[in-house]
Amino acid sequence: MTPLTPNARICHYLAIASLIGLIALCMAWETALAPLRPGGSWLMLKALPLLIPLFGILRGKRYTYQWASMFVLFYFTEGVVRAWSDRGLSASLALGEVILSLVFFFAAIYYARFTQSAPATSATVR
Repeated sequence: MTPLTPNARICHYLAIASLIGLIALCMAWETALAPLRPGGSWLMLKALPLLIPLFGILRGKRYTYQWASMFVLFYFTEGVVRAWSDRGLSASLALGEVILSLVFFFAAIYYARFTQSAPATSATVR
């Protein structure tokens, strides 16, 4: 991995923190804080797909940042719907999901932008 610029490093750590936070929030929400049914619900499994990009994000793989930025929009959508339709603690947790998914989205987009290689010029491409 090449050395990161300060902006890319900030985006990298923001993405890591927000992704881990989103995983923890999804698990805690559906198991203990405000599950759909007392005792927890199977909806806690929604956190499992977030583990797929985690290792690529931890390693700073640009390609993972690119596709994970689109992938996290599912969680943004769920958060918006549940913030609008749920009441009480569940609505607050949904708002937290929206915020964490937006932080991850923008951190991933800007990380990909800050780490892109210089475009090839026509003189070097033959």
